[in-house]
Amino acid sequence: MSVAITTPDRRYIVVRERLWRRANPDLPETCRTALVKRLMTARRGVKEAKQSERAGEPSAADALASARAEVDAAKIALGERGPVWWTDGAPDFNRHLVRNTPYAAWFAALSAGGPEPR
Repeated sequence: MSVAITTPDRRYIVVRERLWRRANPDLPETCRTALVKRLMTARRGVKEAKQSERAGEPSAADALASARAEVDAAKIALGERGPVWWTDGAPDFNRHLVRNTPYAAWFAALSAGGPEPR
């Protein structure tokens, strides 16, 4: 498993040249752990609902919608979606291609062999 590249301000990870918002680092560890557990349970629910849908079960669509709502709620609680968790007024670039953001020069230097963020 590779280590995620994190932006210098620690707000995002870069996956396939796209920024993804990190969880709020100010969450207490016990809270973060519980929320991650909740997220993973919800993701398993999405997988199971999709399998049920493929099997033609009549309640699969409702189960899928419910599981996806649980995933969304967990991500919002973690700070990965919804209102940003930083307070300096900087805009949110979640899901943007890194080349179309203020992080473009940093990422280009990194891709060209520049120093990695700490």
